Amino acid sequence: MNDYLGLVAGIVAAGIGGELFVRGAVGLAHWARISPGIIGATVAAFATSSPELSVSVNSALDGTPEIALGDALGSNVVNVALILALALVIAGIQSPRDSVRRDFPVALLVPVITGVLFLDGVLSRVDGLLLLALFLAWLSAAVIEARRQRSAAEAVIGTPRAGAAIASAVVGLGFLVLAGNIIVISAKGIATTYGIDEFIIGATLVAIGTSTPELATTVIAKLRGHDEVSLGTILGSNIFNGLLIVAVAAIIHPIEADWREVAVALVCGLIALAVTWPPRDGFINRRRGVILLALYTVYIVAIAQGMTN
Repeated sequence: MNDYLGLVAGIVAAGIGGELFVRGAVGLAHWARISPGIIGATVAAFATSSPELSVSVNSALDGTPEIALGDALGSNVVNVALILALALVIAGIQSPRDSVRRDFPVALLVPVITGVLFLDGVLSRVDGLLLLALFLAWLSAAVIEARRQRSAAEAVIGTPRAGAAIASAVVGLGFLVLAGNIIVISAKGIATTYGIDEFIIGATLVAIGTSTPELATTVIAKLRGHDEVSLGTILGSNIFNGLLIVAVAAIIHPIEADWREVAVALVCGLIALAVTWPPRDGFINRRRGVILLALYTVYIVAIAQGMTN
């Protein structure tokens, strides 16, 4: 019963944190003269991925990095096929050009690269270092873009006072991290009761739990009319999960897992991103959201079959 109460408390904390963090992120973007999309893909993505990072480090140190891998790959499916899908069902999203040029290609490459590295059935420390190098290259490109935008002094909507924006973002981040940790602990407690495989625990309940901050941030950003924060957070979070978080876990402890289970998460994650790729006008319509929700249902069914085999 405590685990179920924890899930409810975590969801409430995520809602509060998401509201405060979106307000702070947009205000910070205004103060720094940087587009909210960049803030979403970097600051917001890192903040909402902090539960996954915590799970990654703790599980790797405990000698169960399979949970970290399942969490990261499962979260990437949840982020696009469930969370972004829900945002799209609310209303279509206009994708900023810089996201299409910088973030979408990298997000698509992440599952491909991970799959290639995992062909031998293990992600070694060398593989982890390679993923980390790719992450740093993408982050450098995002920083360069932010500097360019600051020079252009692009006008965005937000809170003009830096202090209020930073305070709101920090408090919101605190709630998001707290929510993620509570939900992860509760989800693991419920799942381990049934003796489920470690990778599958990570790819399902833990992934949903650690993705709660992304859900809160993305949906609230969409409701507030900040599409660029919504999309940027999802894409950035997927890149953080696939490159940084998996890399950290592999560097701490090489990861071995059932290739079939890993393939389901990788393929579904790749298809979800392909479905989301925006057309020339950059507008991702509601129909894509419905397709993504159908894909998420297929993913859950495939994972469930793996649990019974």
